[in-house]
Order: sequence, then structure tokens, then C-alpha cells
Amino acid sequence: MGKTGRKIKVYSAEFKISVIMDMRENYLSHRETVRKYWNTQNRTEEDKYLCTLKNWKRIYIEEGAEGLMKERRGRGSANGKKRGGPPKLDKKVEEDLKAENQRLRMEIEYLKKLSTLVHAEEQKSGKKRK
Repeated sequence: MGKTGRKIKVYSAEFKISVIMDMRENYLSHRETVRKYWNTQNRTEEDKYLCTLKNWKRIYIEEGAEGLMKERRGRGSANGKKRGGPPKLDKKVEEDLKAENQRLRMEIEYLKKLSTLVHAEEQKSGKKRK
């Protein structure tokens, strides 16, 4: 739930790109860019826009201009894909991974026991392993 009385401002992709490009071309700092494009009343309001601008810049660097065109608010798409969760695997692949995991655990246990037996044998005979 959003805070009551707070309006959510939606910016166009063109505006976001123009702000980022202006900042980069004119070597403006984040704070200078905020003062140029937003009429802020106090430091708290300015910090809010700074955070927004830094997010836009990060998205632009990571994904390019196309990244700024994506809608990122909300719960995600309605096509059944979860956001942030692990992707669903095919049943056969999942079974194969479980079997491999079990084999590897058994191998680890076997090697632990072997190592213990070898160590005990060395202790018994008074030799050291090289």
C-alpha cells in the first residue's frame, strides 16, 4: 500500500532518456541534474529525486535506453511467471538433478569413511601419509 496523499508521478521514457543524456553530455552531477529538472522545496524532496535519478542511470548503464521504457512497478506479469523466484524445471530434469545430488552425497560419505579408515590405519602402523 502506498502512503496516503502521495501522488505517484509517471515519467515518459523520452523524458528519462533526455535527462540521462543531458547529465552525461554536460557532465552534470546527480544533484545538479535534480535541481535543473525538478523544482525541489527541501533536501528530503531533493533526495527522493536523487534516488530516482540514480535508478534511471543504473538502468540506462545496464540495459540501455530500452530498459527505461519498461514498466517496473507492480507485481509482475499475469502470464504466470513469478518475479524473482527460481524458474520451474522440467520434471525429467528435476528428477535427474535429484538423482545426481543423491549420488554426490553418497560419494562424499564414501570418501569421508575411506579417509577415516586410511587415517586410522596410518595411526595403527605409525606411518604418515605423503
